[in-house]
Amino acid sequence: MKLIFATNNKHKLEEISKALNNKFDLLSLSDIGFNEEIPETHETLEENSCEKAEYIFNRFKTNVFADDTGLEIDALNGEPGVYSARYAGEHCSFADNINKVLAKLENTTNRKAKFRTIITLILDNKKYQFEGIVEGEITKTKHGIEGFGYDPIFRPKGYKESFAEMSMELKNKISHRGLAVLKLVEFLNNAL
Repeated sequence: MKLIFATNNKHKLEEISKALNNKFDLLSLSDIGFNEEIPETHETLEENSCEKAEYIFNRFKTNVFADDTGLEIDALNGEPGVYSARYAGEHCSFADNINKVLAKLENTTNRKAKFRTIITLILDNKKYQFEGIVEGEITKTKHGIEGFGYDPIFRPKGYKESFAEMSMELKNKISHRGLAVLKLVEFLNNAL
């Protein structure tokens, strides 16, 4: 059975393919010749994830899933949330986003935060959503060089290291995306 993952991240695609025990012919957007930007016009991760999955489903009429992720910081009333990737502006870098967060939290003692990932799956014309959440805190400075995005300033609860200091294997096991993917994989493995 063919299943499109609305991404061009080959690493993510490979991981999920292994987790699914190759029961699906898993394809990326580039595999199907899709190179356009998928709209993200909503105010919630749930709606954006759904919008991306529906956009590809409506174009290709095949099983598809998409994800959306956001960092939600208590002291910033849930910011950056759905704007996590472009928090410092439309064409900003990861470093720009990190610097903006650190500047906004400079005089704040409440550094509680969480990462959330929502995956929307459209399988046989039915929609399903899976959520992964990891609680933690924003560090005062960057730590580590691994990962991407906010990884150097996010320390998950119960750990001394930031995501950027962890091995990819550990991060994937405990991360928001890893937890959402696990729910997706369990659902798909049981659905067959």
